[in-house]
Amino acid sequence: VSGLGIGLTLVKNLVGMHDGTVEAHSAGVGQGSEFVVRLPILVESPKPPPAPTIIEPTTTIPRCILVVDDNQDSATSLAMVLELTGHKTHIAYDGLEAVEAAAKFRPDVVLLDIGLPKLNGYDACRKIREQPSGKGIVLIALTGWGQDEDRDKSKAAGFDAHLVKPVDYAALMKLLAELRPTLA
Repeated sequence: VSGLGIGLTLVKNLVGMHDGTVEAHSAGVGQGSEFVVRLPILVESPKPPPAPTIIEPTTTIPRCILVVDDNQDSATSLAMVLELTGHKTHIAYDGLEAVEAAAKFRPDVVLLDIGLPKLNGYDACRKIREQPSGKGIVLIALTGWGQDEDRDKSKAAGFDAHLVKPVDYAALMKLLAELRPTLA
């Protein structure tokens, strides 16, 4: 059986990064091989794990939130977490569905992915803003794109905020808690 010939080199480099050694022995063709990996023993006691981040409880005003993501598992998971914290949610999986759902449900907040099928998040945001209730909706871009130019594009499209995936739940909860109370 032949391979690419990189396996042993890869192992040697990885073990070497940990100040260890690798030896290979064989009695010949068809006799099998023996590989010995030696790693140094940790002599200092390991540092204790960092203290867990404590999220200060905030008074959250229940909101009607439209979650829009073409990844159905992500959308469903986020909606479930939001519902556990007292919010009412609706889900859409593409840009056109998001525009229709915003008109129908009149959410307080829309968490809107940018890379959507049928209508991208920027265009969906613009269309939601054109609706009679669209100016009062808080639109938050929820995307894997987080460069300054991406934030500028989302702001130009009409988004109120820009969060990068994977979403920092504490940051999202803080953002929702800080929204103007007239949305409640």
